[in-house]
Amino acid sequence: MLMGKQKWALAPGPTRGRLAKMRSLPWLGQTAASMFWIGSMLTYGLESGGDWLQLCAASAWLLANIASFVTADAK
Repeated sequence: MLMGKQKWALAPGPTRGRLAKMRSLPWLGQTAASMFWIGSMLTYGLESGGDWLQLCAASAWLLANIASFVTADAK
């Protein structure tokens, strides 16, 4: 009777793997760097085509980090 409850309570789920991924230093560093890059582009303005390309690159980097978090397996 108690075995069933313990198994359910301790079963690893997708959330556990995602939280571990989110707490990892490489993920946090890359996410922060992409957000700072986006912030600097918005602070200094978007005056040329190159500025817009940098904003797109920083946004793609941030989206890739978010996607790696969402698709992280429970390990």
